[in-house]
Amino acid sequence: MKSKYHFNPVTLVMERVELTARDIIRRVTWPLVIGLLLGIGFFFLFVMFFPSPREKQLMERYDALRAQTKLLDEQTDRLQNVLSDLQQRDDNLYRALLQAEPIPMSVRLGASRPAAYYDSIALYTNSKLSADLTRKLDIIENELYLQARSYEEIIEYARNQEVRMENIPAIQPVLNKDLTRMASGYGWRIDPVYGTRRFHEGMDFTAPTGTDVYATGNGRIIEAGWRQGYGNCILVDHGFGYRTLYAHLHKILKKSGSVKRGDIIGLVGSTGKSTGPHLHYEVHYHGRPVDPRNFYFQDLSPEEYDRMVQMANNAGNMLD
Repeated sequence: MKSKYHFNPVTLVMERVELTARDIIRRVTWPLVIGLLLGIGFFFLFVMFFPSPREKQLMERYDALRAQTKLLDEQTDRLQNVLSDLQQRDDNLYRALLQAEPIPMSVRLGASRPAAYYDSIALYTNSKLSADLTRKLDIIENELYLQARSYEEIIEYARNQEVRMENIPAIQPVLNKDLTRMASGYGWRIDPVYGTRRFHEGMDFTAPTGTDVYATGNGRIIEAGWRQGYGNCILVDHGFGYRTLYAHLHKILKKSGSVKRGDIIGLVGSTGKSTGPHLHYEVHYHGRPVDPRNFYFQDLSPEEYDRMVQMANNAGNMLD
């Protein structure tokens, strides 16, 4: 260590400065402390901004897991949409045909787990997405179980009601496989004559005068003749609480007796309160009109049925 000198103003000479042990320790310690602090600082900066190979690997695995979970979540949503469509058909078509009570949505969803259960999943996995996905899968699992039980119940209904199925209206009353003859569906419509809003209790099928009209189920004709507003019409009693009405006929071909599904009972016309050749068709259950579109299950595939439902919802040109 180099010696240090200072000027003594009294003696006017340069005198050597004697260093104490404390001075020596201080001179040695400060560089070490500063170096240590700088080293620690650089270390933390490196750790913060430059992940280790192990951290990089974990981050890549985490990103891949999130991507897979997101994809699974989207697939779950699509599965839920398919299941919802099955439930709608079950309640509004199959159960309606067999007069079975629809399954309440509260029963379909089942008793949900406590919210704390899903919160614990979110804490455990550190992912809200995982908790939401678990909740969706729980709901779908319960709904699938209930839907399977529902189909078993419907099959049992069908086995015990073969005669009933032969009598229930199950086809369209005119040849309409391409679904181009439907003019108006069941529901609120604008009256073409009076211009007022009224409830349309059936479905209108456009067709040329003289087009064949078919009985839609086995039954017995209980009325055939002129009815105010409906013109020439036929009323068929199918039993089990069902009746069908065929109105505005050009000609009645069968006025009494029993009929089979598919029998030609009349010809399309424009009699009564009508603005053009068409068949007005109604389905009644225990004296009340119901939506005829639920009674074409022997005529249409699932895809054709869905298309017919959409057309019925959008159709607004009532012809009577």
